[in-house]
Amino acid sequence: MPTLAAPPCVGGSEFAPLLRLAKERGLLDRRTGFYVRTITFNALALAATWAGVLLSGGSWWVVLLAVPLAVFSGRTAFIGHDAGHQQIARGRAANRVLGLIHGDLLLGMGYGWWNDKHNRHHANPNHVDKDPDVEVGALVWTRAQAVQRHGFARYLAKHQARLFFPMLLLEGFALKLATVLDLRRRPPRDRAVEAVLLAAHLAGYTALLLTAMPVGTAVAFAVLHHALFGLHLGCSFAPNHKGMAMPDGQRWGHLRRQVLTSRDVRGGRITDWLLGGLNYQIEHHLFPSMPRPHLRLAQPLVREHCRRLGIAYTEAGLVESYAQALRHMHAVGAPLRAG
Repeated sequence: MPTLAAPPCVGGSEFAPLLRLAKERGLLDRRTGFYVRTITFNALALAATWAGVLLSGGSWWVVLLAVPLAVFSGRTAFIGHDAGHQQIARGRAANRVLGLIHGDLLLGMGYGWWNDKHNRHHANPNHVDKDPDVEVGALVWTRAQAVQRHGFARYLAKHQARLFFPMLLLEGFALKLATVLDLRRRPPRDRAVEAVLLAAHLAGYTALLLTAMPVGTAVAFAVLHHALFGLHLGCSFAPNHKGMAMPDGQRWGHLRRQVLTSRDVRGGRITDWLLGGLNYQIEHHLFPSMPRPHLRLAQPLVREHCRRLGIAYTEAGLVESYAQALRHMHAVGAPLRAG
């Protein structure tokens, strides 16, 4: 099972002083108490939401509970994300167990698939040939990708900026489909463990819904839950790299590779909570194993270090970060609209 360690520091003299300072400040130390509270609160919130579902009596009003369930499903994904980065526990085995519980069992989303994909993203963010997050899919990220699209895919690329947020409503379903398709590529032991947990998730989720409400209401609840969950996750990840530098042959060291391809999102504690700490994307990419609550403390150190070296450090408000990402997607589709 791959783990999300920081990539080797080529040309490490730029990064080494910053790493040393982060260690001296204790910013790479585990925050067990924070994660115990976070996991406990999230588990209680999920339990309370499902209790509300079961006590609803099958009324159509129960569909409204899909909204908080989507929000706390997002919190669950963030915990799985942190476990994959070895942020929570000291041992890899414990982090893996936490990742499997919060990914496969509670969300029906494959921890092994995500971990492998995300590890490759962290190693080469925004690199067209190496980062799976900018490979050709439903969306495209360069004009070269756009002009190769045909048929309906070409229509999507042409109008992807205005279709982006509606398409995120399908992301919750897409994540589960990708999980199932990837299972056959997992090592046999991992495949067996994840298959059992995914089956348990599906059985438990279906049983809870059909116990609490009629079939039609259950379908509406599941569709709304997954649509809002996908929208929430997409809105949490979209501001981080879209519209930032896309290296093509540059031999950047770790510091420049992570800083120049990432964007931080300004905001307060609410933004931190809603985005799961991913709004400190630059710090997170520089220090993948840094516990979430320390990213905010590392930010002024990283910002000042980049200022001294003359490296652009990009920050934007939440709305502006989306605007920058959408402008990039719109520009990518320009050749298709011109034709």
